[in-house]
Amino acid sequence: MTVPLPTDTTRWRCTLCGNLTRFDVTRSSKVVEYVHLDLAGEPKVEEREVLSETIESVRCRWCNAVDKVELVDRPGAGS
Repeated sequence: MTVPLPTDTTRWRCTLCGNLTRFDVTRSSKVVEYVHLDLAGEPKVEEREVLSETIESVRCRWCNAVDKVELVDRPGAGS
């Protein structure tokens, strides 16, 4: 089950314990990166373009609930 990303007007909330701030997020991404290798061969990502991203699961850090996260309005988002 995919979980929607929070927006400027919404945020995640655990329906089991009420947590609003701590979550473990499992996501799949497809990205294109420009990697620069220095003369010693150490890589550094200088540009990153996310082509697609899917949130696969969100687990509450407080109560370990999985699939109990919902989107709720952010305070003051409507003003």
